[in-house]
Amino acid sequence: MFEYDQKIVNSLLNENNDFKRLFEKHNILKSTIKDANEKNIKVNRFSLEGLKKEKLILKDKMSTMIEIYKQNLA
Repeated sequence: MFEYDQKIVNSLLNENNDFKRLFEKHNILKSTIKDANEKNIKVNRFSLEGLKKEKLILKDKMSTMIEIYKQNLA
């Protein structure tokens, strides 16, 4: 995730608690979704879709924060 902006992500993780919170929650959701898809945990289809949507919302929020950070560098 955000491979092309890794330096910015690292900066935001160190400087911005909101970004760090979103990043950590995204990683937890990513792991949960992976476990559900691999049948390591039981999650019904509707709950899994909800988790996927929440993960995408977090990613969108982080993307917005990265873009704002880039604009402030310019």
